[in-house]
Amino acid sequence: MNTPNTLPLDGVRIVDFTQVMLGPCATQMLADFGADVIKIERPGTGDLSRNFFGEPSESSMNNAVFSSLNRNKRSVEIDTKSDAGKQMVYDLVRNSDVVVDNFRAGVMDRLGFGYDALKQINPKIISASGTGFGDKGPYAHKGGQDVLAQAMSGVMEKTSDPSIPRSIYPTTLCDYSAGMHLVQGILAALLAREKTGVGQKVSVSLYDSMIAMQMQEAAQWSAHNEVLNWAAMPLTGVFDTTDGALVIVGAFKANPLRDICTALGIEDVSPDYPDLSSQRKNKAFLQELFATNFATNTTAHWLERLEDQDLLCAPVRALGEALADPQTKINEMLVDIDHPFLGDITLVGSPVHLSGAPLQIRHLPPKLGEHTQEVIEEFGLGVPAQDKLAI
Repeated sequence: MNTPNTLPLDGVRIVDFTQVMLGPCATQMLADFGADVIKIERPGTGDLSRNFFGEPSESSMNNAVFSSLNRNKRSVEIDTKSDAGKQMVYDLVRNSDVVVDNFRAGVMDRLGFGYDALKQINPKIISASGTGFGDKGPYAHKGGQDVLAQAMSGVMEKTSDPSIPRSIYPTTLCDYSAGMHLVQGILAALLAREKTGVGQKVSVSLYDSMIAMQMQEAAQWSAHNEVLNWAAMPLTGVFDTTDGALVIVGAFKANPLRDICTALGIEDVSPDYPDLSSQRKNKAFLQELFATNFATNTTAHWLERLEDQDLLCAPVRALGEALADPQTKINEMLVDIDHPFLGDITLVGSPVHLSGAPLQIRHLPPKLGEHTQEVIEEFGLGVPAQDKLAI
């Protein structure tokens, strides 16, 4: 059992080759759990997300996007294509538990850091990879990216209404989902190693994560050749009010249509549309009925009336409004740090709350190569084996 403030992954060391989103969100969560995450970065440029916003400079390379994904990590600059750099990585692997990357399939093998090579150095090593489409098959070497996974998995094709153009989901849905699956795989491999004494390879992909997210839809299609689209349900929708918008989910009740009519103060039309089949056939009429009435008053007015009928509803808000909500603070989802370049900045905390191990900021988002010398000295990187006893 963890004693208070003992981090569950204390003592676990991770060599982190990841960049941008999929990998870094995974290794940051592991770092928040207490792992010593050593981030391997290209000399001079580092993680691609350091330079999202213009020409590289000391201040721009620790921009807000990079900082949001890289707290509690140590940054080491290593030229992994040089013999000396490769040897430094191998020295780290001998003293580590997990190696993580999110390169295209085959890149780690070409660098000399594939699982087959690393397990010869350290049989206990866990090699974890996040790719676009998997490490074999027709798309294995295709460039993977969040938007591509949305498109190819079927997620982008669905809209709440056929009249609405298909569009890109505006946040990194696939990257975050695959990143969390990568965390699960690494934790499972660490538990398995406790029983077997040996490591293994962990693989996740953006594509697989999006297929998995549609498990209900896939089962419905397989069983009935029918598209299941939760956003297209006839009593569910987003509606404008006089001062904003709200969303309502007309489901999980005996007669939600009757209750919506009561909330709107209009004649009950549920006897005319008593079941889901008839409501689907008349969705356009029902949605227009709702829209016309919701447009006559404020969001707060309608939310109160909908909640009086115990209907599922919520205001549609901007991110800034959500961040300012007291619930966000109560849930400890915001972490304030004093950053040397960005000044006072607020980062999103961990969505996983452990009573015995609250989130700790042990390392600020690192400058490029900030911990290179520290790590070299700590592990004797590049030092001949016969001289390591002196370190």
